[in-house]
Amino acid sequence: MSYTAALLAPELGQWLRRVHSLSLGAAGNVPLHTTRLLLCLVLFSAGLQVPVRALGTLLRRPTAMLAGLTLHLTIPLVAIPAVALMLRQTSDTDGGSGLVAAMILIVAMPVAAGATVWTGKGAGDQPTMVGLVLASTLLSPFSTPLVIHALLPHLSDSYAHTLTSAESSANATFAFVDVVLPCAAGLLCRLALPALALKRLISAIVPLALAGSFVLTYVNASGAFGSFLDRPRPALLAGAIAVAALVCLMSMAVGRTAARMLRLEASTAASLTLACGMNNSSASAVLISSVLPDKPHLLLPVLAYGLIQKTAANRVVRPKSSSS
Repeated sequence: MSYTAALLAPELGQWLRRVHSLSLGAAGNVPLHTTRLLLCLVLFSAGLQVPVRALGTLLRRPTAMLAGLTLHLTIPLVAIPAVALMLRQTSDTDGGSGLVAAMILIVAMPVAAGATVWTGKGAGDQPTMVGLVLASTLLSPFSTPLVIHALLPHLSDSYAHTLTSAESSANATFAFVDVVLPCAAGLLCRLALPALALKRLISAIVPLALAGSFVLTYVNASGAFGSFLDRPRPALLAGAIAVAALVCLMSMAVGRTAARMLRLEASTAASLTLACGMNNSSASAVLISSVLPDKPHLLLPVLAYGLIQKTAANRVVRPKSSSS
């Protein structure tokens, strides 16, 4: 629905992508980043709904969480070089550095908070999934810039220079202020509020966050589709879909293989698989809009990745039929 709205009416979304200002009179103007505010709302809602007390079981069986966290951080170091090598064989003038840069900013993000939703409604291990989301989110101010820095050699000089700035931005502000803080605020509210007050807050915030998620997707899609419609590049679209599918499915395949090697139960294996292939694509879209505002077409692989990871997640957590 968000994508359809972006195709039919991208103008509003493109306006929302721009930085606006709120006048405070003598105090001056405060910049308003619509996408960052919407991301904070979505992550606050995600933190508010996390069943934190379910994490106690992980202290007794931490293997799956440690394995998932390790794989989530190391898979990009293998997947991105493979994609970069493949794209260097194409006729693109910069060896596909634009697509590679976009994919780096996707895989450097923490595990998507939405992964807990998939495990909650399917055959997944919810405590393990919650632990992986929280651990990767809390580590993101350190892990995100490290992953970006490690993958810079696979980019052309211009993109490497831009992502060097992104590396600093992700470390100093973005990962902490836009990802960790809203999620932590939601968690603290869940722990601190009385049951009745928490129930009322959730009933008010969750629908608002769902609407915010819709608008955020619409805004990002408007930037990508608007640029694409102004200058159609079918090869870019095909490349974005192919690269996003390759990285996502490769990551989930590694997770599934690791789960089998560790002989994990089916539900825990599903959560480990999701942690390897699901990244916070909303956060990466906001970061791309911040550090590469003049290249909205690079949102195409983010949109493709978001769709592919949700489709794959639905298959991973689908309960197996008794006849299979």
